Amino acid sequence: MFVRLVGWMALLARSSTSKEAELLVLRQEVAVLRRQNPKPKLDWADRAVLAALARLLPRPLRMGRLVTPDTLLRWHRRLVRWRWTYPRRGGRPPVDARLAVLIEQVARENPSWGYKRIQGELLGLGISVGASTVRRVLKSLRIPPAPQRNRTTWRKFLHAQASAMLACDFFHVDCAVTLRRVYVFFVIEVGTRHVHVLGVTAHPDGAWTTQQARNLLMDLGERAARFRFLIRDRAGQFTEAFDAVLASAGIEAVKIPPRSPRANAYAERWVRTVRAEVTDRILIIGPRHLVPILDRYAVHYNQHRPHRARSLRPPDRDETAPAAVTDLTAARIRRRRILGGLISEYERAA
Repeated sequence: MFVRLVGWMALLARSSTSKEAELLVLRQEVAVLRRQNPKPKLDWADRAVLAALARLLPRPLRMGRLVTPDTLLRWHRRLVRWRWTYPRRGGRPPVDARLAVLIEQVARENPSWGYKRIQGELLGLGISVGASTVRRVLKSLRIPPAPQRNRTTWRKFLHAQASAMLACDFFHVDCAVTLRRVYVFFVIEVGTRHVHVLGVTAHPDGAWTTQQARNLLMDLGERAARFRFLIRDRAGQFTEAFDAVLASAGIEAVKIPPRSPRANAYAERWVRTVRAEVTDRILIIGPRHLVPILDRYAVHYNQHRPHRARSLRPPDRDETAPAAVTDLTAARIRRRRILGGLISEYERAA
């Protein structure tokens, strides 16, 4: 830009004849350039010079420029806006980062609370903040308002109902020698993941399955009153008599959609676990061989095997009890072999 200004100052010392000749040469050069590149790319300096000098030209000459008159006028208005733009003055002070973290925590932990409710809770803690500030913070964090944030998802619904739900299913095991297929019927308590292996049979008809429902109620005893629903598929083994036995204890049988194993995800996950840890690693001779294996594994699963959904606690261990801390310098760890060493349990030696 400085070089161009110096060049314009040098033009003052030249004669009018030389200037007119130079104008003719420049016009010819511009005509050649227009034929080669009809839309040249201009930087900000080119736009500034053209916008400033074009205002000095007569109106007929403005029509022959590289850009349209509207573009020149827009560039000129932009130069004026830049000339008269003042720096921004200080406005509302920013929200403290610790306060924003607290607002986010309260909003996420209480989805049904609106801006005013969060404002009142913070006021009770001695923190004075406006509802508009709460709204601005949550909006910047992409947290929707309370009516949208309070929508119940399937994950939240199942988690809230887990303590009152049971899930049941069958899985099969093929015997090693006879290739006879036997079926295992089990029920899992969704809240605690406690598993009840109810029976093994080669012919799981309706009468046999109904008897297993009675056995389940006997195993649960007084705890049966805690459960409201039992999730099952639409297999023919689950008859009306099966549902009636459960209904007598106040448990409603809920059918999953056809061909939707994921709707019974808790039972399907246990099938995968028992197959990966036991049945796929042992040759099963027959039902008499399979029953004690599954009973022993069920004891291991319920009393010792950690579960991620329960903070790595076994199903039968109280979630509120703190985990014991072992001093390795004074304690000895002993291994217990389960199912011939297929599974290992570790405990502190006496």
